Amino acid sequence: MINLTLFFNQLEEDLWKQAEQDISSLYHQLSIHYNSLPNWQDADIAIIGLLEERGTQKNLGVAGAADAIRQQLYKLKKSKAPYKVVDLGNLRPAPSLQETYQRLKVVCELLISENVVPLLLGGSHDLMIGQFWAYQSLDQIISIANIDSMVDVDENQSEANKNHLLQILTHQPNYLFNFSQVGHQGYLSSSGFLEIFEKMYFDIYSVGKIRENILNLEPIIRDADMVTFDISAIRKADAGATIYAQPFGLTSDEAAQICWYAGISPKTSSIGFYEYNPQLDTHGHNAQVLAVMVWYFIEGFYHRKREEDFDGRAFVKYIVPFGHEKEFNHAVDELVFYKQLSTNQWWMEVPYNQINSKPIKIACSYQDYLAATEGMIPDRWVSTHAKLP
Repeated sequence: MINLTLFFNQLEEDLWKQAEQDISSLYHQLSIHYNSLPNWQDADIAIIGLLEERGTQKNLGVAGAADAIRQQLYKLKKSKAPYKVVDLGNLRPAPSLQETYQRLKVVCELLISENVVPLLLGGSHDLMIGQFWAYQSLDQIISIANIDSMVDVDENQSEANKNHLLQILTHQPNYLFNFSQVGHQGYLSSSGFLEIFEKMYFDIYSVGKIRENILNLEPIIRDADMVTFDISAIRKADAGATIYAQPFGLTSDEAAQICWYAGISPKTSSIGFYEYNPQLDTHGHNAQVLAVMVWYFIEGFYHRKREEDFDGRAFVKYIVPFGHEKEFNHAVDELVFYKQLSTNQWWMEVPYNQINSKPIKIACSYQDYLAATEGMIPDRWVSTHAKLP
């Protein structure tokens, strides 16, 4: 097995001096890389700091993000949950940017294969390439929830953090099943690429759509294997420590809610927080926001309810009779929904286009169920069905 000590710098004692004096602080729930690497194999979550910033030219300073967030995170109060969280320290940048992606891929792949969730802090958003590559050899197709104020697909930009989605969307072999663009702002995003996303049956959730009812976003996050959060998705008044900060965007409350959704999802196996620049964070306010977001993810993780047998007592099955739909390869006689009693979360069955294939179950909302009872096929059912063979 790979010796992870070769990849990481240990942490400096100054990061936890204040937190250490408070016995109720989160610091006392963590195993930290100091003198020796903590036992990550018995952990549930592994915090990884990212020092790489060659993917940006305008937002230099993101290399210091992880340690600035840690100082605030360690001081937060621990909960009753018995955390098994390690902080592996800061990943050493490789000689080139692409090699850093590869190094991050190797580390995340190892952790995910051992059922340890990588929690990535700092660096520029293009580092999600390494996070994505980690899934290539795991023999599964994945879904991504990308929270960002912009759609980073500008091939005319020289900065990697402005075009990195192109590498992900065009990657071969293709193991990307669904991509959800969350929190973007229309006046910052190319309408042409958003139209392409729609034609590919990807999910698109603007800030305005989230504001209508954030509960409708929960199934999108619940279905994501990989979550990435560009801090520019949060409005400047709440989190302005990035060169890409905008006056409009998600509130810090909404950002924390999204992190909670990712934490409680049994499917989410990696999460990254990118583009925070502590050099622009005069009073450490933005670091506090990010620390709380991380806290909500960790706390959510320890409130996960593992999906059980959908035919068991933990679920109620609802069958909605439906008429024939000519646009599909076979008759849609009924839509099948499941409600988990302990969480009130909903799923729905989506059949393959091929005959005699067992349908898959995807996360959905109560509103999707209501739409079906009124004779409308939910959008998520349609988009998922279109991508199935």
